[in-house]
Amino acid sequence: MSGKLKALAGSSIVHVLFAFLAMGGWAVFANRMHPMPRPLIAGFVQGVLSGCLTLFLKSVVEALSRRFSGLTRLWAPPLIACLGSATILIVIHALSGTPEILRTIAVPLLVSSSYAAIYNYSISSGRLRNHER
Repeated sequence: MSGKLKALAGSSIVHVLFAFLAMGGWAVFANRMHPMPRPLIAGFVQGVLSGCLTLFLKSVVEALSRRFSGLTRLWAPPLIACLGSATILIVIHALSGTPEILRTIAVPLLVSSSYAAIYNYSISSGRLRNHER
C-alpha cells in the first residue's frame, strides 16, 4: 500500500489538482464578500493559474539555476520566478475582474515563492560546494 501512496504523492497530476483545489478555494474565500459569481470566477482563475504554476515552477527554477553561478545562484532564480509569478497572477486576475487581487494572490504567491526558494537552494547548494573546492 505504501508504494501506491508514494506514487500518488509523487504524481504531477495530484500536485496540480491539489494546487487547483487549495489555492482556488483560498481565492473563493478571499473574495467571499463580493456578489456571486465573482468569488467563483476568482477561485476558478486562481485554481487554473496555481495548477499551471505548480506544473512549470520546478523546471523554470532548474533552468534559471543553471544560468547563474556563485551566490547569485541562491537568490536570483527564486526572485525571478516570484516576480514572474506575481506578474502573471496580477495581470490575469485584473483581466478576469477579480475584486480582491492582492488578497487573492497573497497565499498562492507566498507558497510558490517559498517552494521556489527551498527547491532552488536544494539544487544549488551542492553546486556551490563543488565550485568552492
